[in-house]
This record gives sequence, C-alpha cells and structure tokens, in this order.
Amino acid sequence: MPELPDVTVYVESLAAKLRGTTLLRLRLLNPFLLRTALPPIASVEGRRVLGVERLGKRVVLGLDGELFLVIHLMVAGRLRWLAAGAKPPGRIALAAFEFEGGTLVLTEAGSRRRASLHLLAGRAALAAADPGGIDVPGGTLAEFAARLISENHTLKRALTNPRLFSGIGNSYSDEILHRARLSPLALTRALDAASTARLFEATRGVLTEWTARLRDEALRAGGWPEQVTAFRPEMAVHGRYGQPCPVCGSPVQRIQHADNETNYCARCQTGGKLLADRVLSQLLKSSWPRYIDDLE
Repeated sequence: MPELPDVTVYVESLAAKLRGTTLLRLRLLNPFLLRTALPPIASVEGRRVLGVERLGKRVVLGLDGELFLVIHLMVAGRLRWLAAGAKPPGRIALAAFEFEGGTLVLTEAGSRRRASLHLLAGRAALAAADPGGIDVPGGTLAEFAARLISENHTLKRALTNPRLFSGIGNSYSDEILHRARLSPLALTRALDAASTARLFEATRGVLTEWTARLRDEALRAGGWPEQVTAFRPEMAVHGRYGQPCPVCGSPVQRIQHADNETNYCARCQTGGKLLADRVLSQLLKSSWPRYIDDLE
C-alpha cells in the first residue's frame, strides 16, 4: 500500500500538473470504485483544481465550489499520468480524470477491488474523513509520546494505526522499528523515555529520508513517480526475509499473519530472540528455534 512518502510524492507531482487546470471529464470505468452518491459525481466536471492534498494515505483533489475528490489507493491502486487522448490501460483502469494537459488514470492490479473514490462537499466533510493520526515529521516528541501511550498495543500495531499516526503502513513501520532497534511486539506503555525518543527520531528520519529519495526518483523520471512499490532493494528489512541485515549481517526474520508480513532483525531488535510466527511456530512447536544463533 502506498504510504506517506509515496502519497506525498503523488500529491506534489499532481499539484505541479493540475493546480489551476480544469477537470473536463471524469470517466468511471468500474462501478464499484465510487463510494458516495451525493453530491453527484457529474458535478465535478468543468471545475478548476484549486489544490492537491494528502489525507493520511489518501490523495485529495480540491475543486472550486468546495468539492473534494478523495482517492484511496489501498494495496494495489496506482496513479498514472497519460498524454491527452491516450487510451487507459485495459482492465486494470478504474477511472480516468481528463484534464486540459493530460489524463490521470487510477489503476488497480489483481482481481480484488479495494481502491475507492469519494466525492465530498465542504471542508467539514473532508475533515470528518480524516482518521486523526498526527504527521510525525512535522510534530514534536511530546505529541508523539502522548499518542504512543494513548493505547497499549504492540509498536507495530500502534505505528500503523491511522487514528494515532498518519500515513504509516506495513513497509515503513518495519523500517522505522529496525532503525530504532526495537521489537515490533514491544508494548507501547512498556517503553522508557530513551526508547520513545529513539523511536520518534527513527520515525521522523525514515519518513523524511524516503520522501526525499522518492521525490528525486520522480524528478529523474520526468516529474512523475513511475515505480510505486512497497518492496525496494534499498530497504533494510521490509520484504528482505532471509537476506542479511545491513547492520549486523544476520538473516532478516519474519512474522506472518493473514495477508501481512512483519520483517525484523532478531540480533538488532529483539536481543537475538526469534519472535513466534503464528504458522510455523505452531507447526514446529518444540522444534521452533528460540534464538537467531540456533539457526546458524
């Protein structure tokens, strides 16, 4: 799922192309994409784009008349920019937003249709759609600490809770926890002040650095993010199960639950202890290795 760095670069790229232009036509290519009935979606046509915003992991197009198109990409949704008159790509295209200078196409790979489009009227309606998480890069340690201990959950769950922190998902939470040298299963209210400060700096650093990296990539690609993915070879642990940790060289470990996978380094983050995987640890039971050294 595109997270804060990816969505920020989408927003910046869209703002450069669309601010002040007119949405000529909106074509819905999949009937399940639109999740609101009022205002009618046809009312956006002929309106100027006044701005582009990020709302958590959502992209918001602000139109005159206080109308807001809210795009949630979910896991497999992506945005493409095509030249005016170009044909959207096959069955993966869900919507085409036709502007004077080109067409913005919302696509979604796979057969599961999770991406969504909402049309909201008024700034109050847009605010009501905000889950309420704080933007860590622009916040303070005190704000971060207060949100962190407002509920007693694992660090992984807390970081990815959109009501607590804005724009952080599975990918960057793994990177943040690795940099902070903290276990994904540590409890928020069990952290001492030093660990909380370290987690705050890691969160701010990872999000800021990756936003800058993706912004540079988009500029080199002509001003548009072409390769939006949750798995990047430059990442320390996310998506790198079995590969060496860039800090200590130990193989990256994982915890699998449903569709999600948490990656971590046992030596850097858990004192060498292997965290129980709900599938493998139950299958192996007493044979489940408890420490990273048991694998070597």
